[in-house]
Amino acid sequence: QVQLAESGGGLVQAGGSLRLSCAASGRIFIINDMGWYRQVPGKQRELVASITRDGVTNYADSVKGRFTISRDNAKNTVNLQMNSLKPDDAAVYYCNAQIRPTIILPYNVFWGQGTQVTVSS
Repeated sequence: QVQLAESGGGLVQAGGSLRLSCAASGRIFIINDMGWYRQVPGKQRELVASITRDGVTNYADSVKGRFTISRDNAKNTVNLQMNSLKPDDAAVYYCNAQIRPTIILPYNVFWGQGTQVTVSS
């Protein structure tokens, strides 16, 4: 019953900014790692940024210095601030979270439905 709801995608000019948000809901005991992935047609889904529960971040080399991932454990949300966007950043962005539904069940990986980011040159 866990759901990840993404928002914030849209159309932006190169050099502009967007902020993506993802909220986890449903049967949640605790959320471990969270992250953002992106995928374009014909290519594998790739990690953009991830963040551990205690705030340790990891970024793809292509977005370092431009994107910032953050989370709010009280709200079960993760955000991705994207600045200085490039046409190559255009993709469907997916929220990802490692969630333990109950104290009995182990962690499992959940995905959002994806949100489109389009960057015009």
